[in-house]
Amino acid sequence: MQHLIRTSDFSKEEILGIFDDAREFLKFEPNEILKGKIIVTLFFENSTRTRSSFEIAAKRLGAEVVSLDVGTSSTSKGETIYDTVANINAMKPDAIIIRHSECGLPESLTGYVDCPIINAGDGRHSHPTQAFLDLFTIYEHFNGETEGKKIAIVGDVRNSRVAGSNRRLLPRFGIDVSLIAPDCFKYESNDFKQYTNIREIIDELDIIMSLRSQLERHNLTYFESLNEYAKDYCITNELMGDRDILLLHPGPVNRNIDISDEMLKDKRCKVLEQVTNGVAIRAAILKKLILK
Repeated sequence: MQHLIRTSDFSKEEILGIFDDAREFLKFEPNEILKGKIIVTLFFENSTRTRSSFEIAAKRLGAEVVSLDVGTSSTSKGETIYDTVANINAMKPDAIIIRHSECGLPESLTGYVDCPIINAGDGRHSHPTQAFLDLFTIYEHFNGETEGKKIAIVGDVRNSRVAGSNRRLLPRFGIDVSLIAPDCFKYESNDFKQYTNIREIIDELDIIMSLRSQLERHNLTYFESLNEYAKDYCITNELMGDRDILLLHPGPVNRNIDISDEMLKDKRCKVLEQVTNGVAIRAAILKKLILK
């Protein structure tokens, strides 16, 4: 039995196989390969895109989805999450999808289940399905020619689990990753080139991935306002000019903080394409883990 906790759980060959399936699922044709399967979602953090994307993916493949309201679950009565998951497992679901604020929690649950666990985001650690859909968007845009492409991940790279998963995944496909952030958001590592201002390297870039400033994960707000942050880190038409650069964002986008209104309408911006790709990628992952 295979789980998906981090991007390294899948080999490069497995990822390319997921991409092959995702291309088929992007046709959005009727498909019932998971008919009779039951998938449980446990989201202990708020989510719109990821949760709905998984649920739509599952239902497009014919599966039934049980979305548990964790606010009224037995965990609110003092039951440990381990006992909660063990009890859910005893009901014989075919997969459990979990998001939690605690880093490492989904992995710690694998010993309590007889079905695949899929990590839909754990704290600041990992968000593997988001990284796979980001890579898929890049891969399709460049017709599979990702070797030597250069990406700047811009914003709160310290706290973003999306940044964490992408900086581990993208180099496996030959993509050169640089991190752009103010000092308060910098990732403490010497493994990647880091800059304070994107203008230092924008002429070298093929891809920009803008991030949301995750103020809920900070004890202190470094900036007096997000507008101050936006002066240097918002991706605008003026910054992009006529450069042929792919623009990504995992969502939700803080308009005119992360990306300007104008750039969100620009053909180089693939934010909504990422959302569409997310359904197909998650469908492919469900197929792989449940039918294996």
